[in-house]
Amino acid sequence: MTDRLEIHDFDDLVSEHRGRVYSVALRVVSDPELAAEVVQETFIRAWRGLARFRGDSTVGTWLHRITVNTALTARKRAARTRGAPLDTVDEIAAEPTVDADPERRGEMLDLRERLERALETLPPGQRAVVILKDVEGWSHTEIADRLDITESAAKVRLHRAHRRLAQHLRATR
Repeated sequence: MTDRLEIHDFDDLVSEHRGRVYSVALRVVSDPELAAEVVQETFIRAWRGLARFRGDSTVGTWLHRITVNTALTARKRAARTRGAPLDTVDEIAAEPTVDADPERRGEMLDLRERLERALETLPPGQRAVVILKDVEGWSHTEIADRLDITESAAKVRLHRAHRRLAQHLRATR
């Protein structure tokens, strides 16, 4: 499959990108069932918008953006009905490889747990900015547009979130 979007078969689109779409959705919503719903909605939106895809980015980048937007919307909807789910930081502190030194592996697992707990302490607005910037790699402009805040507010939230995370990590050593 090419990134110029010469896609004529919906099954090809889904099979090639399903894993990455699910991974992104799960990181944003932190709920496997909700992430599966996000995946379905993402591909429905992508299929409907296929004709409008201009090729300014790769298909993967385009689907990533649709996935994050769909997941954020789903998370807001879920928060209204059952309380906001907590994000994880799997990408920030990925699980160490099996080949890693046992002591180092233990340190990394401990850090991962501490990062996840620290992220859970952040207010939802700060947590969203950290996930979008540090995990997903979005620019401040993209974050501001998506969260309907100013770019300055996105930067301030990120700075405050980083400060809170650092304080939490220092306190839990």
